[in-house]
Amino acid sequence: MLVTIEGGQPVHVALERALRAAVRDGRLRPGDPVPPSRALARDLGLSRWVVTQAYGGLVAEGVLDARTGAGTRVAATSWPTLAPARAADPPVQLRPQFDLGPGVPDLRHLPRAAWVAAVRTAVASATPGDLAAPDPRGVPALRRALAERLAVTRAVLVDADTVVVTHGAADGMTRLARSLKAAGHDAVLVEDPSWPRLRDVAAAAGLQPVPVPVDADGLDVDALVAAAVRTGARAALVTPSHQFPVGAALVPARREALVRWARSVDGVIVEDDYDAEFRYDRRPVAALRALAPDRVALLGSLSKTLAAGFGVGWLVPPDDVPAARAGLDIDASAPPSLHQLACAALLSGGGYDRHLRSARGRYRRRRAALLVALERHLPGLPVTGLAAGLHVVLGLPPGVDEHHVARLAARRDVRVVPAGRYRLDDAASAPALVVGYGNLVDARLDEAVARLAAAVSEAAR
Repeated sequence: MLVTIEGGQPVHVALERALRAAVRDGRLRPGDPVPPSRALARDLGLSRWVVTQAYGGLVAEGVLDARTGAGTRVAATSWPTLAPARAADPPVQLRPQFDLGPGVPDLRHLPRAAWVAAVRTAVASATPGDLAAPDPRGVPALRRALAERLAVTRAVLVDADTVVVTHGAADGMTRLARSLKAAGHDAVLVEDPSWPRLRDVAAAAGLQPVPVPVDADGLDVDALVAAAVRTGARAALVTPSHQFPVGAALVPARREALVRWARSVDGVIVEDDYDAEFRYDRRPVAALRALAPDRVALLGSLSKTLAAGFGVGWLVPPDDVPAARAGLDIDASAPPSLHQLACAALLSGGGYDRHLRSARGRYRRRRAALLVALERHLPGLPVTGLAAGLHVVLGLPPGVDEHHVARLAARRDVRVVPAGRYRLDDAASAPALVVGYGNLVDARLDEAVARLAAAVSEAAR
């Protein structure tokens, strides 16, 4: 059998680790296809959701590469095959020494003391009702805390009863996609390029992703309308506050045009609000949901502000689209009640805000240092993206193969992701890398960029 699932952890986490190990030790090699999610679920006796969650996590990490129509394969830039470990071998490092991959926050600065205090508060204050059979929509205390926070930080006014607590943005997207599919939707319009995990879970639920181009002003809404007419799609998945990976914000005229389209076709917009807390040059723009609560579903999570391991997110369904609300609780479960209560204590007790203030300052300084290092070691190459989030986009010299650069960087113990990893449309695009700075030690930043520059220089020869 390809993998063996170990107990003592959530099944999708165990499967993700087992697949990662299969890549690490060479049972799965770069370019090898992995079994279709339905087939692997059947072989292992698991639900398909477990397999799609595991695949989605490995795609986001860069271990697997998923492209519509081509299946899911081991990424060309995955770890090289390793010989079987001997007793004297050092432990295998699953992440490189210089991590310039996008989407990972600084895991060294988690607010551990604040979290421990929040857990103590949750355990001490939990009532018998809190510990009874959990509401699949989430515990009231966390839903209230999230509603209050969304009002203050995202200009989203919503009743706490409307907020649904999820295991993360992918879980929220899975619930929405299943509801839309059950209501007769067959396709979802997605930004191209975009973060693959949410479009993958939409596809796993039966919605065909339809690519729509993105430019410096965000999603091309005229192209979206044309694609909707061509395919009949009435749902769209967007990142209007900070498009991933291009790094643009959807300009006001396009925001309004997108909402007009949704209302004209009785459609729904799914807003992935993945890193709106991190804007360094100004206050973040309000969520699109604030402009059109009747048509916009809002997704968020703690994965970028804290860590994916917290496993908590939220979903606010649109007010006037019953198709996006029906079935949200079917086969769904919220995170453990005590975990939710601890998150509520962290949010309402001020620990979360203190962490965010510290993180914003850290990432602002690190982004500035990264730009200086890129100018020093790779002068003349374009760097684009708002002063926001945890990544920038580095353009490469014409004719340089971005995937080759990533492979050469990996040999230098630097992880970086080709921009093509996030594209659905295979049409020729200017070569580029998505360069993250969230989970990189500040003292190593200059050396990381110097090593990347050496990889670019070798690829350009």
